[in-house]
Amino acid sequence: MHEMAITQSVVDAIVTKLGDAAVTSVRLEIGRLSGVVPDSVRFCFDVLCTGTSLEGARLDIAEPPGRARCRACGDEFTLDDFILLCPCGSADVAVLAGRELRITSVEVGHV
Repeated sequence: MHEMAITQSVVDAIVTKLGDAAVTSVRLEIGRLSGVVPDSVRFCFDVLCTGTSLEGARLDIAEPPGRARCRACGDEFTLDDFILLCPCGSADVAVLAGRELRITSVEVGHV
């Protein structure tokens, strides 16, 4: 399960950047075309945060849809799955968005 390694990298990056500061929430953006399963990340996050400064932190995940542009007809359209077909029927599309995987914000508790 690659979500475990991805989530470990997220936790490590936050701990490295913020040290012992008590983190209260983390917001991620995981595009629907990224190949990462948000529910698996949620499960892994709870497990991996135990014993760190992120323990008890809330995890919010935004899941932006994919966007593509058809090279045949020029139309831009949304994608919610990995079937890269334009409504015109062409498979010659350029993916514009939906592969994101990033930390968008981290909230630290006030002391």
